[in-house]
Amino acid sequence: MKCGFVAILGRPNVGKSTLLNQILGQKIVITTDKAQTTRKRIKGILTTEDGQIIFVDTPGVHRPLNKLGEFLLDEAKVAVPDADLVLFIVDGTEPAGKGDKWIVENILKGVNIPIILVMNKLDKIKNMQKIEENLMSYKTLFNENIPLVRISAKTGRNKDTLLSNIFKKLPEGELLYPDDVVTEESMRSVTEEIIREKILLNTQDEIPHSVAIKIDKYEESDEIDRIYATIFCEQKSQKGILIGKGGGLLKKVGTEAREELEKIVEKKVFLGLEVKVEKDWRKKDNILKSFGYVSQDS
Repeated sequence: MKCGFVAILGRPNVGKSTLLNQILGQKIVITTDKAQTTRKRIKGILTTEDGQIIFVDTPGVHRPLNKLGEFLLDEAKVAVPDADLVLFIVDGTEPAGKGDKWIVENILKGVNIPIILVMNKLDKIKNMQKIEENLMSYKTLFNENIPLVRISAKTGRNKDTLLSNIFKKLPEGELLYPDDVVTEESMRSVTEEIIREKILLNTQDEIPHSVAIKIDKYEESDEIDRIYATIFCEQKSQKGILIGKGGGLLKKVGTEAREELEKIVEKKVFLGLEVKVEKDWRKKDNILKSFGYVSQDS
């Protein structure tokens, strides 16, 4: 029986969260085409007859511009030393860039942990020569010849091949979680993320990056869950956009989030949302901590 921790690392928008959802066969991590969609480490647990893989999804690695950016980078960095294996996810539609090189030189180089290079988004490229050229640009980032798996996180192509390669690298060990557990995230955390996802999908420009969600109250009963949450932004103008004309955008976000939550908890959900301004919260340590952006041990 194999069991171990696998850190998923890569630049923003290379498909890390999409891959984890595909592997688990259900959505536990929100996904959009915007950078910083993933803000915290999230564990996804896969149990098969071969053993158990505890995946640790991390925020996309990029140069931090504020305190929140520093937290996101730390979330990615701290996942690596405690892992038994690292999946370095790259975008196969383009050659290695400065971001990929930075990750290798500043996070992966010198770590005594097996690495698998995972070339994603192959469903988007048909030119085999282009794929090989891009592949060579990633391989040259490493001094050694590391294992490679080509995949499509979106379609699930070569998922089984990737899992087989992961199990080969993991140590022997007993299961760490019951075989029916797929994540250790609480419903409060899941709710915060789903609300934020709906905002990401319904807004643009700076709004998605300036938003944080806080659950004020979560009341469970057999018939209905009553949830009250606050959406924080940084400026009054952003508050106006989030509420929308006649409250239209806030209502749309609330409806989409509530419908998804009802599918998860399999009962009725009441979701009450309000919007508040917390000026420049991304630059303030104390506010970041109050929103749950606190680095913790894996």
